[in-house]
Order: sequence, then structure tokens, then C-alpha cells
Amino acid sequence: MYASLNIAQGSFQADQAAFVAALDKAHARSLHSYFTQYVLTDGDAGYIAVDEGDYGALPKAMLDRVIDTVPGKLSDEF
Repeated sequence: MYASLNIAQGSFQADQAAFVAALDKAHARSLHSYFTQYVLTDGDAGYIAVDEGDYGALPKAMLDRVIDTVPGKLSDEF
């Protein structure tokens, strides 16, 4: 569930809460992924977290909406 689903008019504080929720989700997902996590703007949800592994190289339409990135934390190198 996106925190921004509870936002009716999109005030600054609500927009900031949606961004922080998506960023927290990206950080949580990065702990269990080899791939970069992206925070993107989204017309419906405000912000979403996307795993690069789900899409391979992100399409240009998605890259244009990237706000922040979180590198994956898993590594096979010891």
C-alpha cells in the first residue's frame, strides 16, 4: 500500500510523506536485492519504488521520472 493513497489534495506535507514512504520502501527492498532501487514520480500514487531487476534497463519514459536511487546491498563478491 502506498502512503499517498490516503492523500486527497496533495499538500506539501502529504507529498513529502509519500516521498519518504517510497524512499523507505526502496531502502528496505535494497537490503534483499542485487539491483538498484528507484523512486519515481507517479500520477496516481505520488511516488513509487521500482526494482531495476523487474525491468532490466529502465525504459526512457521511466528514467525521466526518477527522483532518487538506492543501490542494491547484496553482493556475490567476498
